[in-house]
Amino acid sequence: MHADTAFPWWSVLPFIGLLLSIAILPLAASHWWEDHKHKAWVGLAFSMPIVLVVLQNQPAQLLQTFHEYLAFIILLGSLFVVAGGIVLDGDLRATPAVNTAFLAVGAVLANVIGTTGASMVLIRPFLRTNKERRHIAHLPIFFIFAVSNIGGCLTPLGDPPLFLGFLRGVPFFWTLSLWPEWLLTIGTLLVVFYGFDLYWWDKERPADVRRDRRSVVPLRLRGRRNLLCLAGIVGAVFLPELWRELTMVAMGWLGYWWTPKDYRAKNAFTFLPIAEVAILFAGIFITMVPALELLRVHAPAFGITKPWQFFWLTGTLSSFLDNAPTYLTFVSLGQGLGAGGPFLGIPERLLQAISLGAVFMGANTYIGNGPNFMVKAIAEEAKITMPSFFGYMAYSAAILLPLFGLVTLVFFRA
Repeated sequence: MHADTAFPWWSVLPFIGLLLSIAILPLAASHWWEDHKHKAWVGLAFSMPIVLVVLQNQPAQLLQTFHEYLAFIILLGSLFVVAGGIVLDGDLRATPAVNTAFLAVGAVLANVIGTTGASMVLIRPFLRTNKERRHIAHLPIFFIFAVSNIGGCLTPLGDPPLFLGFLRGVPFFWTLSLWPEWLLTIGTLLVVFYGFDLYWWDKERPADVRRDRRSVVPLRLRGRRNLLCLAGIVGAVFLPELWRELTMVAMGWLGYWWTPKDYRAKNAFTFLPIAEVAILFAGIFITMVPALELLRVHAPAFGITKPWQFFWLTGTLSSFLDNAPTYLTFVSLGQGLGAGGPFLGIPERLLQAISLGAVFMGANTYIGNGPNFMVKAIAEEAKITMPSFFGYMAYSAAILLPLFGLVTLVFFRA
């Protein structure tokens, strides 16, 4: 045990073990892992030693962690439920310009209803629009890049790590300061996608192109009342703590209550994904308490001080572990440097690097962010052959890593 902290070194091991389990078990024991009871037992096994240690040394920290967890799950759950009742019907021309517009709209929408909400609302109409085409394996991959990850860095609603930052004191509108990085990254990605999609569109058979023209149906948004619930959730962010959560729960319940069942059926809506998030994050929030404290105390020993280091290290871990605890891990590392700053006690440039690394690089693998596997499953349901785990990483290495290198050179070189 270090003199500056109440936690022994071994107390970081359950946090590491739980994150590795979340990364490895879906691949190594996928059928066993599908049962949420098994996830709960894994989380409980790793959490119990930490509960005992925290109760013995810093019991108030456990209560604060519970409050953060509750606020976190209520936000994600309310957005998930309300977005599940919004249906976008129709079938547009499957041209590169239309597909690029889909991704651009999704990247903006991700900041309002979260990357998960935007992914669930748009992925089915996106694939439906392109159902007459044959060369479309790249579409879900770029969708994961733009909509399920990179797009959602401009508000705390966009991606879970940013909301955790908001809960800990980062102003709601601070993330809008990331718009230059967002614009460069999304803009470049859309240009690359347009060229990629144009190449494959030119290879489509003329008969399929004509069939696509004949099948055009104007887009129609159903479940528009749920937009009022979304506005209520966004507005609730600015309310005091208890009223914030109560309002979000009310908006989620209202959105579920007045959504016709066939709307949710069209979105294949179930509570299973959000139940999985709630189970896993219960363990994550508990086990990360001593890990974050130890990082804060021992940060100078790691020699990580530069923004580009925080960007790439946060991003690398976010690629394989969950990006929300990774964000908090590197925030604690930054706090331990003692450099100070306007928010969370770290320099603003480091906070920007951590935020961007956590959000952007969740796109590097299927397990980097929750919506990634959801989009993959929906694409496979639509009879699109998705690449393997490492096949997907070949795409991300070829397309995203050079893009993140550009972000580093432009924004973090100094």
